Amino acid sequence: MENEDTTILNFKGYNFQRDLVDTDLLENLENFEVRDDDVFVITYPKSVVGSVWFDHIRGWYEHRHDFNILFMMYEEMNKDLRSSVLKICKFLEKDLSEEDVDAIVRQATFPNMKLDSKANYDKILQNEIGKRSEGYFLRKGIVGDWKNHLTVEQNERFDRIFQKKMKDFPLKFIWDINED
Repeated sequence: MENEDTTILNFKGYNFQRDLVDTDLLENLENFEVRDDDVFVITYPKSVVGSVWFDHIRGWYEHRHDFNILFMMYEEMNKDLRSSVLKICKFLEKDLSEEDVDAIVRQATFPNMKLDSKANYDKILQNEIGKRSEGYFLRKGIVGDWKNHLTVEQNERFDRIFQKKMKDFPLKFIWDINED
């Protein structure tokens, strides 16, 4: 462990919220045996806690040949949830009935996920991360809602940083639901 900050643990270049991490688990992670049928769902952690988003995305992409990785984006799922579910099924080599696909699509809509305590970690906000009583873990689920939160100047600054950090990156990011 490289950092003894009271709230953030920096372990081998990755930041973790100290009280949410089992350091013994991290220490032994390199010895973890991965089976061929294991499936991991990885996402960028909510902002304050994770490392730099650009590094997170690039790091996984650089290892895309080392592991069997499917890259999916929320915007892509929001735009066409059914196609996204089918893409995941194909990736996992799972054939599902139309009924099962329909059930997954129904359950995986943002409004239903927001109501599902297994998917919506509102309690984490009240009990663990910052211990605050306001706000939601899952907010609106609206693609492009950043336009309502960033000023023009902030958006232009993000665009400059994004272009600098991701200019040669082959994955396409969707910033607006009307984009193809």
